[in-house]
Amino acid sequence: MKWRCTVCGYIHDGDQAPEKCPKCGAPREKFEQVPADKAELIEKSRQTNSLWMSFVDLVETLEELSERGIEENLDPTCVQLFKKAQQTAHELGQAAKAEMQAHVNKGKWG
Repeated sequence: MKWRCTVCGYIHDGDQAPEKCPKCGAPREKFEQVPADKAELIEKSRQTNSLWMSFVDLVETLEELSERGIEENLDPTCVQLFKKAQQTAHELGQAAKAEMQAHVNKGKWG
């Protein structure tokens, strides 16, 4: 079961609401049970957001690797490819972060 604090929106997983909200301190009475269909959406959004976080970690690693390749400066073709990879990774990372922000704005970061 999932419980939502009606004061701050905190989502709690468990058989019952907590004694008090760990985020805002509201008492148990301020929690409401999340309907099953909404609870399923929360789980799906958690899975998707977890994937996005892993994706961002990977593109940040790609940016770092590309920077090292640029610094090695083996030959112009390598440097050009590393610069392209670095730029593409940066753009993909920014797009992923924007998507996660959109989830937050829509209340999908449950």
